[in-house]
Amino acid sequence: MKSISHVNYLGLLVSISVGRSAVGILEDLGVKLLWFDSLGAKCASVAVETGAGTVIIDPGAAEMQPSYPLPLVEKFELRRRAIKIIEKHLKSAVAIIITHYHYDHHFLPTDADIDDKHVLLKKLLILKNPNKYINESQWDRARLFLSELLALAGETLNNFLIEPQEADFDDPTEELSIALSKDFGSYSSRRKELLAKGKKWFIKLVSEVWSKKPWVKELSLRDGTKVVWGDGRTFEFGDTVIQVIGPWFHGIEYDRTGWVLPLVIKKRNHVIFYSSDLMGPSIEDYAEYIAKSRPDVIILDGPPTYLFPYMLNRINLKRAINNAITIINSGTKLLIYDHHLLREKKWRERTAEVFKEARKNDVPVLTAAEYLGRKPLIDELCSD
Repeated sequence: MKSISHVNYLGLLVSISVGRSAVGILEDLGVKLLWFDSLGAKCASVAVETGAGTVIIDPGAAEMQPSYPLPLVEKFELRRRAIKIIEKHLKSAVAIIITHYHYDHHFLPTDADIDDKHVLLKKLLILKNPNKYINESQWDRARLFLSELLALAGETLNNFLIEPQEADFDDPTEELSIALSKDFGSYSSRRKELLAKGKKWFIKLVSEVWSKKPWVKELSLRDGTKVVWGDGRTFEFGDTVIQVIGPWFHGIEYDRTGWVLPLVIKKRNHVIFYSSDLMGPSIEDYAEYIAKSRPDVIILDGPPTYLFPYMLNRINLKRAINNAITIINSGTKLLIYDHHLLREKKWRERTAEVFKEARKNDVPVLTAAEYLGRKPLIDELCSD
């Protein structure tokens, strides 16, 4: 096993045989990839420079899982580095978007690695709605995040609790016509069973959580901090429009990890799609939506191949690969392929069909590390 002290952490410059017109799009539009898993900590954080100031997407990072080939102390150090870079960009930000409440997508205000505990205040915070289309774990995490944020402003969450505002909630799985029409052969009966169990889980969330427990209302604080729910809304920042999609499943239909908010960023006649955590995407309808959006650049979280074949079976891995191919064939100019995908050494081998299709279409597929001129850390650590 190699440690980060025994490799060049910044990596080797990689040869990218594509034109400036493709790889330079993000830089030209003022979009910065702050940190992703290919750099050694779980993260998918992006900064967008707009005419109204900087917008930070998903300011969070987590240490890699136990199977990642580094000592724990070095995993924590990489996580700390990620947080420091994110905090630096947060200082001048006017807005923050948090697509869901996993700690690789947001940190808590009391995080020990944050120097300025007030760095999230006096800004516009666009958050995943904490009251609906959210699982129980993220329901609790959202309230913890908001409680800590309010405490810094001298407020308490109890002052912002209200009665549930809705009692009926549409089942989003029923809208997935493409996915539901798929025939997976011998796996179909098992899938039908899982969908039935998922339906029961959804109904339980509706009856026991969303329509029963107190909701949190949007916040406007005396210090200028404003917290709004982003689900399905569009926000303008000078020359930049950010459309918040969803909520969409964090993975397959009825995925127990809950829901996320993908983003469509429009600036100077260019479109960038940020997937958040779609796990591939795993759902065909989501891939079709992305393809029809015709984005110039797609920042896509690939399938979690480090969970294969235990928590990610072959059928759903194949779905994620096919969906990525659908997206590549949409005419995109650049695919940033990272996040869950870069957590184990066989990631490129297990998604080889994606790279093959990309070469046929002259679409560069890069990890965030490669986009930044580095070698993915997992590749360095596992090289022969």
